[in-house]
Amino acid sequence: MKLIIQIPCYNEEATLPETLADLPREVPGFDKVEWLIIDDGSTDRTVEVAEEHGVDHIVRQSHNQGLAVAFLSGLEAALRAGADVIVNTDGDNQYAARCIPDLTQPILDRRAQFVIGARPISTIEHFSLVKRMLQKLGSWVVRQASGTKIDDAPSGFRAIHRDSAIKLYVFDRYTYTLETIIQAGRLGIPMMSVPIEVNDPTRESRLIRSIPQYIRRSVKTILRIAVLYRPLRFFTWLSIVSALPGALAFLRFLYLYAAGQGDGHIQSLVIGSALIGVGAIFFVAGLIADLVAANRVLSADIRGRLLRAELDGTKLE
Repeated sequence: MKLIIQIPCYNEEATLPETLADLPREVPGFDKVEWLIIDDGSTDRTVEVAEEHGVDHIVRQSHNQGLAVAFLSGLEAALRAGADVIVNTDGDNQYAARCIPDLTQPILDRRAQFVIGARPISTIEHFSLVKRMLQKLGSWVVRQASGTKIDDAPSGFRAIHRDSAIKLYVFDRYTYTLETIIQAGRLGIPMMSVPIEVNDPTRESRLIRSIPQYIRRSVKTILRIAVLYRPLRFFTWLSIVSALPGALAFLRFLYLYAAGQGDGHIQSLVIGSALIGVGAIFFVAGLIADLVAANRVLSADIRGRLLRAELDGTKLE
């Protein structure tokens, strides 16, 4: 069994040495442990530092493409390097590497194929109240969308079995954390959370430059998840919210018309018809979006099959 620990990096020259110093070279249940760095177009000495500290595999992106792309590139490189299990962590040493055995043990025990490290959100001192609330909100939304019981969906500290890593694909370029959990839930991949510890912050977050920006991106990500993975439900609710007031206005006009007072309330008929029309448009949009979502799932499945065939050294019939 081979474990590969991957770290997406963008200009992590200052923090990478401490992160690598904490990584294990031996983990119970694995014959070999290797390290992999994804250099996402760094302009500092990130690659040189990785080489100096004995990193086994280095994936170089031609330019900065974002965390989600780096994460996916790392998964594919780790799979091609023969990984049976992949652990993802951050280059700023946010997550305690000593918890890696806790992440991988459920996979070794065959209790899960996807394990998320759950941070103690409520007790992390450098997390503001707003950030804690948004982290919990994001986890709740993901639980609803994926049908899972993941406690800390935004956590990037996770272990993934080879068979599950092959199936995952991220459409969001900003972050991979929420979307991969929803995908895994919809694919029926066994998942669970395990409690982990975190280290003191070594630098400011690059994903969260300010609370307003974090709120905007969080709302955008949540809405994107709703549209991507539950489009029919999302647009059906929009349709109901729009059409219901329209139906009430339309019924009001009919009642007044029957009572002989319809001439002065033609605006109820116009407004009601318009809102019902908008509701119908939302519903049709939901049907189209649902078909697109089905095609997206099919495309991801084809990609996974091709990748598996490449890794297994076989050819598709």
